[in-house]
Amino acid sequence: MNFKKYLENKKNIIDKTLDEYLPPEEKAPSIIHKAMRYSVFGGGKRIRPIFTLATAELFGREAESVLRAACGIELIHTFSLIHDDLPSIDNDDFRRGKPSNHKVFGEAIALLAGDALLISGFDLIIKNSEVKEIKKQSILKLIKETSFYIGTENMLGGQVEDIAAKNEDITKEDLVNLYMKKTAALICLSIRAGAILSGANQRQLKALTKYGENIGLAFQIIDDMLDIMQDQRDMRKPTYANKYGIKESKSESERLIGEAKDSLRIFNQKADTLKSLADYLLTRKK
Repeated sequence: MNFKKYLENKKNIIDKTLDEYLPPEEKAPSIIHKAMRYSVFGGGKRIRPIFTLATAELFGREAESVLRAACGIELIHTFSLIHDDLPSIDNDDFRRGKPSNHKVFGEAIALLAGDALLISGFDLIIKNSEVKEIKKQSILKLIKETSFYIGTENMLGGQVEDIAAKNEDITKEDLVNLYMKKTAALICLSIRAGAILSGANQRQLKALTKYGENIGLAFQIIDDMLDIMQDQRDMRKPTYANKYGIKESKSESERLIGEAKDSLRIFNQKADTLKSLADYLLTRKK
């Protein structure tokens, strides 16, 4: 399999679905629909929804059977990015090389665009119930999972801890816990979504959750390294690479990717795509 083509094909399918679902820019109130589309189509690699599709394929499902749920998770991810960039939180003027949503549309519209994407994310997950082979009970379970993984015990709680964290006194354990909540949680949700909608058993879910946790931690550490290599790091923020350097960060991310792949042993060759995704994250340049 040409993995680069696989990623490109899945991204195109996801982008097409998102474009068809989101209200057009000209639909009133136009400004919020422009703001939503600005961030959704602002250059994302669609890693999280691709994880959902690849996990469904692991169980022999067609990727399209979980496509709406995958896209719903991507909208929730975009909501988190818009709010993260706000002056009251991370105060970032740029996202993926472009002005942040609030720099283009103002803080009030950016806040509301994020809210709208969060609501739309749940709506798309619910719409996945229209797929004949997906059990309605699985959709209800996924809604509960989504609420848990983006709530105060995970993603939102991680954001709170990130705001309060001080670079000089944060421990490695604190940093790993922060990354687990702020980054790994949504990646775990993406992977578990594909599994839940495909009827995975508890043993399979446990293995995939371990994979997601390790992938999520590695993903954030690699992001930290890329920020340094691209001269974009913020020394005020506690990050793994800021505190422990590039060499240790590289070693740790390689260890985590290795553990992630090891956790998939129960699936044998069926997990090759997920293993390739892990390798891709380790070698990505942006």
